[in-house]
Amino acid sequence: MRILFSAFAGGFFGLGLLISGMTDTARVQGWLDLFGAWDPTLAFVLGGAIIPMFIAWRIAARRKHALLGDAIPALPPQVIDAKLLGGSALFGVGWALVGLCPGPALAVLGFGGQGAVIFAGAMAAGMVGWRWATTANGARTVDA
Repeated sequence: MRILFSAFAGGFFGLGLLISGMTDTARVQGWLDLFGAWDPTLAFVLGGAIIPMFIAWRIAARRKHALLGDAIPALPPQVIDAKLLGGSALFGVGWALVGLCPGPALAVLGFGGQGAVIFAGAMAAGMVGWRWATTANGARTVDA
């Protein structure tokens, strides 16, 4: 049941990215072009995501178990450190340069051409590289 629900949720998310235009790198980069041809579409997509998630988080905070029966894990500590700031800056620079973040990058793999494949490959290599760089003999040395 979990795999079926995950596949549905992932497909629904990808469809939302496609319909909203967030798989169009020019639209995303247009959001970041404040002094040129600024495109406000991403603000509406972000607002459309934040509002239902705010409600879902409020409901989840009152529940002990998820709908599929698993326990809802405790929130991780809210720490703003160099690792968070550095990762956020790296994410933002990559997003600005390419116009894709991980979700849309996976959504465009089927039709985004060579650039999408290269980006997704580089993204996967970065994830594997981070895992390798922070692991010694299989034991985690840095929280990721």
